[in-house]
Amino acid sequence: MKLGALTLALLTPFALHAQESIIVQSTTSTANSGLYDYLLPIFTEETGITVNVVAVGTGQAIKNAANCDGDVLLVHAKPAEEKFVAEGGGTMRTDLMYNDFVIVGPAGDPAGVGGMTDVEAALKTISESGAIFASRGDDSGTHKKEVALWNAAGVDPKAGSGEWYRETGSGMGATLNAGIGMGAYVMTDRATWINFGNKQDYTIAVQGDEDMFNQYGVIPVNPAKCPNVNVDAAQSFADWLISAEGQEAIAGYKVDGQQLFFPNAPK
Repeated sequence: MKLGALTLALLTPFALHAQESIIVQSTTSTANSGLYDYLLPIFTEETGITVNVVAVGTGQAIKNAANCDGDVLLVHAKPAEEKFVAEGGGTMRTDLMYNDFVIVGPAGDPAGVGGMTDVEAALKTISESGAIFASRGDDSGTHKKEVALWNAAGVDPKAGSGEWYRETGSGMGATLNAGIGMGAYVMTDRATWINFGNKQDYTIAVQGDEDMFNQYGVIPVNPAKCPNVNVDAAQSFADWLISAEGQEAIAGYKVDGQQLFFPNAPK
């Protein structure tokens, strides 16, 4: 059946990009949580745009985007994102969604921090106890937040590097696996933890502090700096994510009945 003029007129603006593809430089947490597996087929079915995700730490994702190795940036380190835009790397940063960070630990709770809601106090207690803490140590959004929290607690964990403070230099899932293997406390975003399959006897030890808020942002890469950017398709993806439909799709992603991300794009 031929596509008539009336049918064309009824297509959404997103649907005019069939056969196109974009690269999203992304934090690992959105990939590890399973969000993209849920979200991207919805977007692709509607628009015909294929989304290829490069999931790395936020710091590396920003570097990759600055090197013009992507069309869209989706990460969670707001000061670094704003710096990226200010330096001309992106056209505009928009709040997309949020969740929070938690500190998980073994059932034995060697530092005795289980149930604490003051994250700085909990980190100080962990450092004073000598209990093992596994850090990503990879300049990711999670690592940047962890460093900020140590600073707020007045603790220099580097002083215990290689002893109680272990840096994995790897992504969130790998760090959780390594941390559980060594009986360490680990800070993770809640979404990755909910979707993580190797929990063993681990539970959330520290949560609920407003300082553990975790905001995600979306930024189209600036074609003025990176002429190879697929401008229209990249903007379509960013626009869809912050649209009512995209925000509803984000809110609809659940694991074991738990919502992993909470949309908060400006209306």
